[in-house]
Amino acid sequence: MNHPPLRLIGVPTDIGASRIGAAMGPDALRVAQLGPALQQLGCHVQDLGNLAGPPNPQEPPADGLRHLQPASTWIAATHAAVAQALAAGELPLMLGGDHSLAIGSIGAVIAHCRQQDRPLRVLWLDAHADCNTPDISPSGNLHGMPVASLCGLGPAALTALAGTDVPALAPDALCQIGLRSVDAREKRLLHALGVEVYDMRAIDELGMREVMQRALRGLAGSQAHLHLSFDVDFLDPDIAPGTGTPVRGGPSYREAQLCMEMIADTGRLGSLDLVELNPARDMRNQTAELVVDLLESAFGKSTLVRTPAPA
Repeated sequence: MNHPPLRLIGVPTDIGASRIGAAMGPDALRVAQLGPALQQLGCHVQDLGNLAGPPNPQEPPADGLRHLQPASTWIAATHAAVAQALAAGELPLMLGGDHSLAIGSIGAVIAHCRQQDRPLRVLWLDAHADCNTPDISPSGNLHGMPVASLCGLGPAALTALAGTDVPALAPDALCQIGLRSVDAREKRLLHALGVEVYDMRAIDELGMREVMQRALRGLAGSQAHLHLSFDVDFLDPDIAPGTGTPVRGGPSYREAQLCMEMIADTGRLGSLDLVELNPARDMRNQTAELVVDLLESAFGKSTLVRTPAPA
């Protein structure tokens, strides 16, 4: 499977999270040999190291938002780094860091796709909807707001971080999989947006294969750009304890592998977020090693030589 050159972009901050520790995520993935693992698959990998930004002030919310100003610096730096990689014809792999950074990474992908006149599909693997706004958020943590912000909901200071157009992302370009912890007012907002969502009940009833077929329908053989936003808490904490907001009842190892293998089958993966890996809550870096294993599958590793089925 041919991929454009990969650019690893470390964004070591937990400024939008409820617990500190995700700032160590990029280096935990390097310890787990992410770059060499992808090189073994034939990918050309360039690791830019880590972006720099302000420290986590660990302050309480102001007007329903925690750390908006310093977080904006990190989000803008992420936007610029991802945009630069895409302009160079590379596949940016953003190593977070918390999920607020997706406002910047996906904002850059949206701008790139508009410039290239290419359709965009964003696949959001997560235990949480991340669709809060400051007026309904229980915590004010920015990692619970990227979906709402990308879809144009919330204060201009936050929505504008994705780019000049508001909303930056059309809700029908987004598909969320694995949800099992959604706040009461947040679920109504998500419903009003009309986002395609497969929570764990849907996965239980339909099976992961059917869910992924629906989520990826029409991508194989198209010119679409697929962006994967992969929150580690998507996985069941029994297999992936190293995350700040674990929720029981997530996908199993085999279900997660099937997700990644079917993403690889499309041949359309063009950019990726890996977020919310928290080594402070892990055991012997096992979660980072699992993530590397899963990303190998997303980039084409398979047990047998396979011919992808038609979309």
